[in-house]
Amino acid sequence: MQSGIKKLILAGGGHAHVHVLSQLAEQRPADLDVILASPYPWQTYSGMVPGFVAGRYEAHECQIPLEPLVKAAGARWLPGRVTGIDAQSQAVRVETGPAHSPEEHALYYDRLSLDIGGVMERDRLEQTIPGAASHALLVRPIEVFATLWPKVVELGQEKPVSLAVIGAGAAGIELVFAAEQRFRQTLHPGSRFTLVTGGGEVAEHYPAGVRKRILRRLRSRGITVLREACTAISAGQIQLSGGASLACDAPVLAVPTHAPGWLRETDLALTDNGLVQVNEFQQSVSHPNIFAVGDVSHRVDVQHPRSGVFAVRAGPPLHQNLMAAHEGTPLKAYQPQKHSLNLISCGAGHAIASYGPFHAEGGWAWLWKDHIDRAFMERYTLEKHLPPEPAEQGGEES
Repeated sequence: MQSGIKKLILAGGGHAHVHVLSQLAEQRPADLDVILASPYPWQTYSGMVPGFVAGRYEAHECQIPLEPLVKAAGARWLPGRVTGIDAQSQAVRVETGPAHSPEEHALYYDRLSLDIGGVMERDRLEQTIPGAASHALLVRPIEVFATLWPKVVELGQEKPVSLAVIGAGAAGIELVFAAEQRFRQTLHPGSRFTLVTGGGEVAEHYPAGVRKRILRRLRSRGITVLREACTAISAGQIQLSGGASLACDAPVLAVPTHAPGWLRETDLALTDNGLVQVNEFQQSVSHPNIFAVGDVSHRVDVQHPRSGVFAVRAGPPLHQNLMAAHEGTPLKAYQPQKHSLNLISCGAGHAIASYGPFHAEGGWAWLWKDHIDRAFMERYTLEKHLPPEPAEQGGEES
């Protein structure tokens, strides 16, 4: 490493890191070397995935290509998955290549930022829902889900399908609405749709008025709600906690994610469920040169919902504090808003809007959501705005 050059590793291509890269593209300190370690060449924007499932968007419309951002930021991209951190030697372990024969790399850092997202580890899933890893379509990683969903659509072109979404948070709710709309409007008639809540209520963390609106919409669309847990999944069948079984051609698993297991092997201060504890600067409470945002982080000073809204908003203060730490200037505390606008899509064309205790619904709410989502994509999809590469000149040099 050159004298005076500092190295920043961005682990993961999440919402916040997309913003950091976009800001570095505008101004990057000359003495800062930046590497993005991410297994995918794009970020699939989760806010638009239900619209993709419903057939409103094509896959590419939901994807932010990372390479143009990395190139514009003067950074480098290592296409691999972070699998460990040695905080004492300040090194990140990254695996590249195919899963059956991965290649391991050690990236040394002066500062590290984690935006790797929550995971659905197959071994852990098998302990709670046997058969899930083999027979269910997992919503995370969302990049993989987006490549596999077309296979479910193909099945719906051949015959009526019984589809069940397991998990009744915002993601599960939006996906079951989107799937129902796609199948009933364009695919084989006679398909059946079920939302399996896990034993609790639908949207149990939302205000009562919002829950009533969601339940009313579910009933109007003919979507069955089962307030039971899924205890096992086999080919063509879901086992329920009450002892009954549900015939199911396409089980979609939208349960909450968890922190990667390898975090427990690090020296970082973690919560009981393995999340990185961070302070008001989104900085590890045990290792000040490590920052963490999104689904793998936990603010020790303030609680806020774990949602894409807060993941997106974490980007600007993260960039500001990464640059402040690099320059040796004071960091600035980030206080998430107490309330945020929530827009739950009920299939393309209708959405439920809520802000604190206030809520409403209609086609206007979906158009509002569509506008916000498209504006987000437009802001970070740099390849649309880059000039074309100069044409290669033929002939020999004189």
